[in-house]
Amino acid sequence: MTRTLIVTGTDTGIGKTVFAAALAGALDGCYWKPVQSGLEEETDSETVARLSGLGADRILPERYRLKTPASPHFAAELDGVTIDVADLVPPPAARPLVIEGAGGLMVPLTREVLTIDVFARWGAPVVLCARTALGTINHTLLSIEAIRARGIPLAGVAFLGDENADTERTIVAFGRTRRLGRLPRLPVLTASTVRSAFAAQFSPDDFLEETSL
Repeated sequence: MTRTLIVTGTDTGIGKTVFAAALAGALDGCYWKPVQSGLEEETDSETVARLSGLGADRILPERYRLKTPASPHFAAELDGVTIDVADLVPPPAARPLVIEGAGGLMVPLTREVLTIDVFARWGAPVVLCARTALGTINHTLLSIEAIRARGIPLAGVAFLGDENADTERTIVAFGRTRRLGRLPRLPVLTASTVRSAFAAQFSPDDFLEETSL
């Protein structure tokens, strides 16, 4: 079954790339990062290649690779690159396609277009990654409101971090959404540990079901 899923987060640096690697591997799918900002350290595509267990042919090339680790709109300006958002079209894939956005929903891609605007154009279901630390209720519920305000299907919330049962339950109740699972902190990140942690907490079938708004 082919299926496109967008992985986004409530914030940057919360672990959504590790989650995207786990999800792409569990679905035996493909991975695509449309815009990569920052090339000096390991890129998100390289991280996914290392942790997903997928072959190199399943990691689809980025459309834009920007040198500076900053918001794409600013990194592009520094690089002298113009991001054409009309050119950001999910590539065809015979397997489930996991697309990872840059940072959070409101990250600008240009001076006129936010990441969430492109998600709305694509119309694919979004998996919202939320950390479990203090402050996540506010960040996550605001993100859910923004998703729904633009008519984007929400597949559910994937929590990242230490267990915080009340916070997770509160977000699911107020957000009227599904708890897809929780990926815990892993002391060692390898393809094996990521795969095992995902299998213990998530069901791949939950990501392949039809999604309502």
